[in-house]
Amino acid sequence: MKKILLFTLFSILSFGQNNPNPGYWQQHVDYKMEIDMNVKNYQYKGKQELAYTNNSSDTLYKVFYHLYPNAFQPGSEMDSRLKTIADPDKRMVRTFKVAEKEVKESRIETLKPDEIGYLKINNFKQNGSEAKTRVVGTILEVTLNQPILPNQKTIFTLDFDGQVPLQVRRSGRNSDEGVALSMTQWYPKMAEYDFEGWHADPYIGREFHGVWGNFDVKITIDKNYTIGGTGYLQNKNEIGHGYQDKGIEVKHPKKTKTLTWHFIAPNVHDFAWGADDNYIHDMILGPNNVELHFFYKNKAEILENWKNLQPKTAEILDYLNKSIGEYPYKQYSVIQGGDGGMEYAMCTLITGNRSFGSLVGVTAHEFAHSWFQHILASNESKHEWMDEGFTSFISDLAMQTVLPSKEGEEENPFEGAYSNYRYLAKTGKEQPLSTHADRYDINMAYGISAYSKGEVFLAQLGYVIGIENLMKTLKRYYSDYKFTHPTPNDIKRTAEKISGANLDWYLVDWTQTTNTIDYAIKEVIENNKKTTISLERLGRMPMPLDILVVYKDGTQETFYIPNTLMRWEKPNPYQTLSRTSLKGWDWAYPTYSFEIEKSKSNIQAIVIDPSGLMADVELENNVFENE
Repeated sequence: MKKILLFTLFSILSFGQNNPNPGYWQQHVDYKMEIDMNVKNYQYKGKQELAYTNNSSDTLYKVFYHLYPNAFQPGSEMDSRLKTIADPDKRMVRTFKVAEKEVKESRIETLKPDEIGYLKINNFKQNGSEAKTRVVGTILEVTLNQPILPNQKTIFTLDFDGQVPLQVRRSGRNSDEGVALSMTQWYPKMAEYDFEGWHADPYIGREFHGVWGNFDVKITIDKNYTIGGTGYLQNKNEIGHGYQDKGIEVKHPKKTKTLTWHFIAPNVHDFAWGADDNYIHDMILGPNNVELHFFYKNKAEILENWKNLQPKTAEILDYLNKSIGEYPYKQYSVIQGGDGGMEYAMCTLITGNRSFGSLVGVTAHEFAHSWFQHILASNESKHEWMDEGFTSFISDLAMQTVLPSKEGEEENPFEGAYSNYRYLAKTGKEQPLSTHADRYDINMAYGISAYSKGEVFLAQLGYVIGIENLMKTLKRYYSDYKFTHPTPNDIKRTAEKISGANLDWYLVDWTQTTNTIDYAIKEVIENNKKTTISLERLGRMPMPLDILVVYKDGTQETFYIPNTLMRWEKPNPYQTLSRTSLKGWDWAYPTYSFEIEKSKSNIQAIVIDPSGLMADVELENNVFENE
């Protein structure tokens, strides 16, 4: 008991919420759960006590819980979406031919009663008295027997029966790689209520939004199974399985068929775990004595890669600590499971039968989500680009350090993101980044928007305000908003505070519209041994411009055209070259001209944005070459 109390005190002292926005508040939850997992039929029984603190100024008359496993049932919204979207997730459908025609069948549609997922809620009470509940798909609606007043705490208790679905998406049993249990989104989870109101979205297949709080979880399972997941194991010397202190030999009574694993996770907004009876469990110490745990199947073909992954994971942690801010917990687990890679609090579940480069890459991406989602907890459903895009940005930089490209390969770590974005912009199927994750017409548009266009948001911001200011922005953003729910305006305001630039135009055009950037060199004319360069803005989105002029004698210089909406000029990014700052280009004027003091015959080439960090959709008209 003393150990738990000390741990709770430590969490309060270490994880205080410090969002700088005036009037900011966030709800708080304390979960206590005990579950009993039957590994033969994949069913589990659980009890949950939830202390819910209403930190808002509103009186709450209803609350909502997510029942995510209910999505894995024939006829669910997730099932329907798979049948109606033009490009369903390949992991969630079966493809076959009928009369030479390709047919796609939802894997959920064919699940049998003992293969579906479900959560059934019983005995729901508020402060010891029954409350009215109603299940609508993946949402439990609760009409409270007494309102929750501002700054008031209430206690909810419930019993639940669950069944782990046959592996279809993220969570499930018996994955393609043979992992027994991927226990993600497995428990009745309180929906978030914030300044925008309730976020009780059905589970159709996208991302999540959770309430900050503390978890105290006890899992009883067959003694041969090893568990890795969220939190700190409290009884490691009773459990063993590679957790015990050095030199401790754990012996379980012969008659014991199960073990109860006790985890505590302070200040997180989710709890996930994986379990298998054939896991290898390794642990190394990373920077700041963070325990890095690895759980993977004992299969000869993957052992070498998973062993070599471990020191690389420590390098990834070191890079992310230095680039964003220190990882605040003392453990992180990389667990083979799931159906790809998915981030959770203090852990990730990833598929493990990969090349070494892919294994390191997916680990870098999911680990980076610890910062951009599990510490900076943006609403993934509404602003998916803030977690996927920002994570892609920093993990690409991390990979450049941890597994540098071979000589001669592409040096720009963001080139893939820019290429994907340009492809999407030209398809005519792009939707604004402000689109709710569930409302994208096709998965292709969602994926490129969330990952690639979100990544370009940051990389291109480095072009707009300077790379040094961008990296300072990320550190300030982390420092100011960790353990809260930041919004798009928060990253914009942070960049403004760091740089001094006005950036509202950037946030609006890039995330709330599908306006494109397209600048062109319209004309290069010689006049009295001087050269007039005329530029044209063809896209709707304004930008500042860096112009490089290369002369035939081998010299170079740059010209900077400010975007007047910024009311600011960025530092010269090319310190070895002379730069001339010109008058600003107002957006309403479609053309712009300036003069240089040399004749056209002396010019070899003119290039708009030599860095390649401006996401101009037509690159061919950015270059003039003198014949």
